Amino acid sequence: MKEQAIKDIIDTYLNKLVDLELNRTPGDIEPEMADPDQDKEDGWQTWIPVAGKVRDFEIEEIENRTGHPFPDDYKTFLKHKHFYELQIAEVSFCEHPVNTWRASLSEMIFNGYPREFLIDKGYIPFAGWSDWGLLCFDTSRNQADRNYPVVLWDHEREDEFRDQYRDFYDLMIKLDEEEKGKIS
Repeated sequence: MKEQAIKDIIDTYLNKLVDLELNRTPGDIEPEMADPDQDKEDGWQTWIPVAGKVRDFEIEEIENRTGHPFPDDYKTFLKHKHFYELQIAEVSFCEHPVNTWRASLSEMIFNGYPREFLIDKGYIPFAGWSDWGLLCFDTSRNQADRNYPVVLWDHEREDEFRDQYRDFYDLMIKLDEEEKGKIS
């Protein structure tokens, strides 16, 4: 049930991007994700979300680099769809294109900010918050079931982490509720 709820939320917001024709990005995109009916000479390319091709061993490679296994709910997220943009409420998820998603996620985790602020302290970033922070898994808590709390880190206050969501599933449900509340 949780797995399907996560997939439904992802699909809702990706479909919204496509319906509003906001699924365009400058530069090259993966051929498997390119809209076949677009002008290839245009500087902006239209991408289409595609079914996930993420394999367990690919996730395990990144987990091994972080030293922490990812929550099962986050693995569901990673495996479901590929996209260039996914915004829900204040959260911008790390781009997740087919073929290059590992490089994008690795860039956010290991190269986005100095390691000593985040990954070296057990915080694994996976999404941006507004234009000033990152959402991270706090791997120092709930280690047995890997349902780590999601904390908010303000890049201007390197030593401050604020509990934001109980876990990844809670994040997805509350973001969806927040976004739907804006429409009502």
